[in-house]
Amino acid sequence: MKIIGSIIKGAIELKGALSTEPNHVEAQQKTLYNILKKASNTRFGKRYSFELILQSDEIQEDFAKEVPYFDYHQLYDQWWHKVIDGEENVTWPGTPDYFALSSGTTGKKSKRIPVTDDMLNAIQRAGIKQVEALSNFDLPASFFEKEIMMLGSSTDLKENDDHLEGEISGISASNIPFWFEGYYKPGKEIAKIDDWDLRIQRIAEKAKDWDIGALSGIPSWMELMLQKVIDYHNVDNIHDIWPNLQVYTSGGVAFSPYEKSFNKLLAHPITVIDTYLASEGFIAYQERPDTDAMKLITDNGIYFEFVPFKPEYINSDGSLKQSAPCITLADVETDQDYVLIISTVSGAWRYVIGDTIEFTDIKRAEIRITGRTKFFLNVVGSQLSVHKMNTALQEVEEKFDIEIPEFTLAATKIDNEFYHHWYLGTDSDVSDQLLAKTLDENLKSANKNYKVARGKALKGLIVTKIPVHIFSEWNGTQKKKGGQVKMERVMSEEKFAEWEHFVSQTI
Repeated sequence: MKIIGSIIKGAIELKGALSTEPNHVEAQQKTLYNILKKASNTRFGKRYSFELILQSDEIQEDFAKEVPYFDYHQLYDQWWHKVIDGEENVTWPGTPDYFALSSGTTGKKSKRIPVTDDMLNAIQRAGIKQVEALSNFDLPASFFEKEIMMLGSSTDLKENDDHLEGEISGISASNIPFWFEGYYKPGKEIAKIDDWDLRIQRIAEKAKDWDIGALSGIPSWMELMLQKVIDYHNVDNIHDIWPNLQVYTSGGVAFSPYEKSFNKLLAHPITVIDTYLASEGFIAYQERPDTDAMKLITDNGIYFEFVPFKPEYINSDGSLKQSAPCITLADVETDQDYVLIISTVSGAWRYVIGDTIEFTDIKRAEIRITGRTKFFLNVVGSQLSVHKMNTALQEVEEKFDIEIPEFTLAATKIDNEFYHHWYLGTDSDVSDQLLAKTLDENLKSANKNYKVARGKALKGLIVTKIPVHIFSEWNGTQKKKGGQVKMERVMSEEKFAEWEHFVSQTI
């Protein structure tokens, strides 16, 4: 097996040495041309004159002028409900065999996002790109002999009329290449178990039979699985069960809030690699070890546009105003949050995916996810993004040497005064008042808009500590455990009332 590992590692390193950095601006221009051409005879393509756009000398500009922005509900109401009903050639040629169920964050009503054969092929190509990038991470040859634990949603996809439905992680896992099946764990039989608790129980029971070298999944659910395995076998850490574990591929949310609590489950640090796989496609992956930023995949069936993330461009419900200006990859800047817009080989057109990003390296097209458009807290001008919240909480963790892997907050009114009420998931014995004071100071020093708001209409900050497990229990009541379900960081007033009632009944 050592020989096999050396061969695989050598092949990856050779491929990496022969690969050259693409011109990302040109790759995006070519991607747009190709997807417009393929979709030109669809009903959407005819409605928005794709053939005429293709004849233009300024395809990107004319595409932006001709096609409006769409969020999920707009695209569903106008177009995708026809795709779901089985109509052909609506927003992409033919009909998709799969629909990804997604609520983005917690929410009981799932969205149905088309997943075409072209998108499945693009996701597989992106996965291969990420594997090739492992040559940059100085991993031993033995790593390439080990098994990979992919903790996603159930692969037992539900049949609905003439298509199958499930979360994107389940769809992807059910379509893994045959040559990968020997490496894939927990294996097809366990992966099909729909009940999260039962699936994790089976993983714990079988854990000692596997030689896991890499993990892949959303941090919050990965931590729960690792803790279950540790508890089941009554060991100190996960390396007592999987001594060759060396890599964790995170995805979907920022890993930094979970870093301290995650590392407590290990005997020693492992390599953490970020990915950006959404229900709408495989968007980016971390290519090199000396950054936590991810490289946009610019030549793989997704065309990107960017709207500066400013309050005047965002509606109160987090949706994007049609008048908001957008730019292409050629004109982006660092130190600026952007609303990410995508057009894809699954027939999403100028689609507001809901995430905000910033560029860390324009030449490499490297980005970092900074939050969600709906998680932008701008009551009384405070202008807080999730990235700024995460950073402020990390400073609190460091100051008191504590762990705060989960949080949520909302703007609330008490005696006609505005407050930000934070719920922090932590087992710390630091007082709520001291945490609130420290967090408030961190936010004021890092964010001038927040500091101005605190001097005017924002009266103060309230902290309530609760056990971490309450967040996963809340997620379970909102949709289901595991998979792509993520915690809402900023809640509306109505949702926050539900949350507070749930917390009071659970503690």
